[in-house]
Amino acid sequence: MAAVVGLAIVALLLAGWRKTARAQARPQRDLTAPARRVPYEVVEAVAAPYHRAGPVRRLWSATASTGLAVIIGAMIATITAFGLAFVVTTLTDLLKK
Repeated sequence: MAAVVGLAIVALLLAGWRKTARAQARPQRDLTAPARRVPYEVVEAVAAPYHRAGPVRRLWSATASTGLAVIIGAMIATITAFGLAFVVTTLTDLLKK
């Protein structure tokens, strides 16, 4: 383990000794040329006023989000449980050998 740590420190030292990037001069802008601006037309439009969702829609949203949370939580718990069961079974089989 000490050898791996020593090699890692040597690699870090060698990586720090590389040449730094040289700064490049930016090309000078032509101050006599006019700026190229593309005009665009601003159109004002009246937006529809905001209307709150009705109580039925809000209730449906709360029910649907709760249902999705329960389903996704159950799926994650099932996948985690199968994964842990596989790991435990594999490790106990390796201990028996």
